[in-house]
Amino acid sequence: MTLRRISKNLARLFLQGLLILAPISVTIWILYSAFFLIDGILPGMVYSVAPKLLGTDAAGLPRRIPGLGFVVFIGIALIVGYISPSWIVSRVVEFGENLLERTPGIKFIYSTVKDFFEAFAGNKRKFTKSVLVSIAEPDVWQVGFITQEELHEFDLQEYVAVYVPQSYAFAGHLYFVKRDRVRILTDISSANAMKFAISGGVAEVEEQA
Repeated sequence: MTLRRISKNLARLFLQGLLILAPISVTIWILYSAFFLIDGILPGMVYSVAPKLLGTDAAGLPRRIPGLGFVVFIGIALIVGYISPSWIVSRVVEFGENLLERTPGIKFIYSTVKDFFEAFAGNKRKFTKSVLVSIAEPDVWQVGFITQEELHEFDLQEYVAVYVPQSYAFAGHLYFVKRDRVRILTDISSANAMKFAISGGVAEVEEQA
């Protein structure tokens, strides 16, 4: 076996291993980073309120109990979600929201973050209607999502707002386009359409049953 053939086999084996390990490694890294970020919130909060409760480590930083912050965060989220429908809690939340939305500076940050999360998981979800939209050329189409059906505030009666995500990023562009330049995707779920757009068209798309 020649050296050149050995090099080709090694390169092939390396690429095969990379194709298996890369998605797994990136997924684990993202999950670990999210876990570490959430888990690190609690020690600092506890230390600021009761410095002696957790104490400090050798570096003088608030002592961390791995996993405790994450568990507490999940528990608080579940409790808030459970009691949020009650009349008293809903009034308190409404009062707090009104206060934040009327405070200069904070209003912009709070309303933007709130609308962003509600667009994905709240009652006002926006990324549920996937479409093909023609922006520049009549015969060139992009995957997008209708976020607003009516644009009367902009004096655009026959237009809709379409968000077009960028590949390999969570950024995107917002376009106001005429309805006749939009095709609703009925056989592909919004999740698959988003995955296809973000992956640059390399992800496999499964049709809805």
